[in-house]
Amino acid sequence: MDRRGTFRLRGRIRSARLVAAGSAALLALLVSGCSGSEEPQAVEPVAVSQEDLTTLPDATTFGDLAGAPLDPGAESTGKVLHPKQDLVVYKSVNGEPFAKLPSRQMGSPTWVPVIAEQEGWAQILLPSRPNGASGWVHTGSEVETAQNDFVVTVNRDAFELEITENGQSLGKWTIGIGKAQYPTPKGRAYIIASIAETVNTYSPIVLPLSYHSDSHETFGGGPGTVGIHTWPDDSFVGQANSDGCIRVTKEALDELVKLPLGTIVNIV
Repeated sequence: MDRRGTFRLRGRIRSARLVAAGSAALLALLVSGCSGSEEPQAVEPVAVSQEDLTTLPDATTFGDLAGAPLDPGAESTGKVLHPKQDLVVYKSVNGEPFAKLPSRQMGSPTWVPVIAEQEGWAQILLPSRPNGASGWVHTGSEVETAQNDFVVTVNRDAFELEITENGQSLGKWTIGIGKAQYPTPKGRAYIIASIAETVNTYSPIVLPLSYHSDSHETFGGGPGTVGIHTWPDDSFVGQANSDGCIRVTKEALDELVKLPLGTIVNIV
């Protein structure tokens, strides 16, 4: 995804609508060839009025969704999801509504990873506190999906960041991480936005992640969002000297900004 938030259709990044069309055709053939077979019925979501929708908290980096289901650690489906409008988030399939996911946040289109699917539903990772918050959304006409085969792995012990596509390495770089008192949090995060820096001079682009500092409730006027960015010099390389963010070289950032929003960042 470039800085405007549009997907780069690079090889394996493809529209899920095409995939869905092919799947539907295949399903029709299978059903027609099996007498007595019935299509599984999707569970419809609990109706939420427009008035009730406005009272639900926003699932953004500024939100705190206490009581949200946490990431179960299931293997990612490789899909990412974009809400075309405010989307109700439920605690389970057709369960209790507890948040709404906006179509844009931090100046970028909202794209979130899908980590599980049921008929007509998707479990997604959310960008709010607590780290690893998740929820279920109904995948009707209000959402767009796509395939994202990129993964970023941050190894804190090795001070290393690697980008892979379909398991194939596209590059590795030595990085800097958080100090002992402000550690870079561990877990499965993802890139939520791409921001052209206009206030600070340390990085031309900042990539905020869905995770937050466990040590800073707020930082620099924000909610303590952990980000990936460069630094004015190389003093950070191989060092734990940040306030929790991941510092990378210019060469690494040049490759990271090419990744679609919603790309998973595994911090281990």
